[in-house]
Amino acid sequence: MSRGVLITGAASGLGLGLAKAFAAAGDRVFLSDVSPVVAGAAAELGSGSLVTDLARTGAAAELAARAADHLGGVDILINNAVIRRMAGVEDLPDADWDCALEVNLSAPFRLIKACLPGMKAKGWGRIINMGSVYSLIALAGRADYVTTKHAITGLTRTVALELAETRITCNAICPGLMATDSALARIRALAEARGISTAEAEGAFLATRQPGGKFIPMETVTALAVFLCGEASAGINGAAIPVDNGWSFA
Repeated sequence: MSRGVLITGAASGLGLGLAKAFAAAGDRVFLSDVSPVVAGAAAELGSGSLVTDLARTGAAAELAARAADHLGGVDILINNAVIRRMAGVEDLPDADWDCALEVNLSAPFRLIKACLPGMKAKGWGRIINMGSVYSLIALAGRADYVTTKHAITGLTRTVALELAETRITCNAICPGLMATDSALARIRALAEARGISTAEAEGAFLATRQPGGKFIPMETVTALAVFLCGEASAGINGAAIPVDNGWSFA
């Protein structure tokens, strides 16, 4: 049976990959992003979309309502939107900190809160919060990102316990490095700075991070998300699942 799936941060990268995976599984998807590009991505999938900034007051409630109206209810919520700043505690402006809290943590909270009544009315639902390897470990110079990704794990577990007696689950997926546009841009910058090839820069970039020195295939993450939204995953609730080739415990 086709389900209604709301995915945030879906204009490109993992969010778009998730949208394609759920559409391929026969689900109806609704995409949101701060970038206007999301409209074109949604059109290619025959899906609905909304360009919105989740840092804006009221944006989450508006998005939940629009998605529910378009889909006939949100059965699956995937909180994927994220912002990050490469700055430590002393260098991070308060405004950037506040924005990260709003987009990375408060928006997922508000979307969960808005979508739960509909899920409960149907007697079924799935919530996936996209975490990160930095939900499980820390790194200097990323105060906002590491803090909010740790916090999303706490939110996931709390929601899971509150829903334990229902047929609604809430889990977090915590990927390592994937070949996203942002990661590839950092590799190109490293190659230029060191005067080395892109392949050499990729090797150097991954060697200090991900065991095995390879990117995590996006399909691994999207397939896990689809599985977690199926009936076979009913006993998986409150999990923060690392998909990082062992990085989080190396």
